[in-house]
Amino acid sequence: MHKTVFLKEAVDHLSLKVGDTVVDATFGNGGHTREILERVGPSGVVVAIDQDPHAVERMRELQKTFFNIRPIHGNFRALDTILAEGGIECVDAVLFDVGLSQNLLEESERGFSFRKDEPLDMRMDPTTAIRAYDIVNTYPEHEIADIIYQFGEERRSRRIARAIVNERRSQRIKTSGVLSELIMKISSGRERSAKLHPATRTFQALRIYVNDELAALEEGLTKAIAVLKPGGRCVVIAFHSLEDRIAKLLFRKEANHNTVRLVTKKPLTVSQEERITNPRARSAKMRVIEKRI
Repeated sequence: MHKTVFLKEAVDHLSLKVGDTVVDATFGNGGHTREILERVGPSGVVVAIDQDPHAVERMRELQKTFFNIRPIHGNFRALDTILAEGGIECVDAVLFDVGLSQNLLEESERGFSFRKDEPLDMRMDPTTAIRAYDIVNTYPEHEIADIIYQFGEERRSRRIARAIVNERRSQRIKTSGVLSELIMKISSGRERSAKLHPATRTFQALRIYVNDELAALEEGLTKAIAVLKPGGRCVVIAFHSLEDRIAKLLFRKEANHNTVRLVTKKPLTVSQEERITNPRARSAKMRVIEKRI
């Protein structure tokens, strides 16, 4: 069951009013969206965006209760185009929750989870071109190692890349289960018994690369700041250091240019209670900015 992280805290920090126009750039399971819709009321507008077609289906189901949600199948990196096509010039608030939805892990059947044996796809939007399968079965060894190191911060990247290339010489690596087992086989006893599964960072790296997540986040945040009304707020929830670093550096740069005010000087973390009830929330960090008047 997907549990929304920073549900009340994130929406509180958006500082919403009845009638506001808001972008939920990452609908996911719709937890934040429902709370936002309640707060802006029927006179408000909520533009909900997601790359996953299944998430768009959930948006349309929600639209039966909240007529003022606008479901969009797309990438938030095209935020300016999405709003322009909807006749919206500026908005009161934007929310980014850039963690991987539990629905993608459990229901997508696209190989996001190393605990399942599914086709090695990892595309959040199945209409895009590159798959994780293409990377592990066709990329040169040094490129695979670079991807795993850069996007997974995995120190064993060369060892893992070498094992992948050796394996594919005899058979294609077609599923998440095969890849996970391969990484487990080359892991030491100490690595296997660690809290973090040996395949975690490799799967993270492939997913980030396949979906171009870091570049998309920087582009999306930049466009969000541009479309915010004076006094409008942007909230970002990140789940690993690479995402959080992008938000931190961009927000600091904009603050130095006097474009925004840092509402949170340091990232907020979840309460001890939420850490216990929702283990996924432990790594979550939230940053908030406000557009200067």
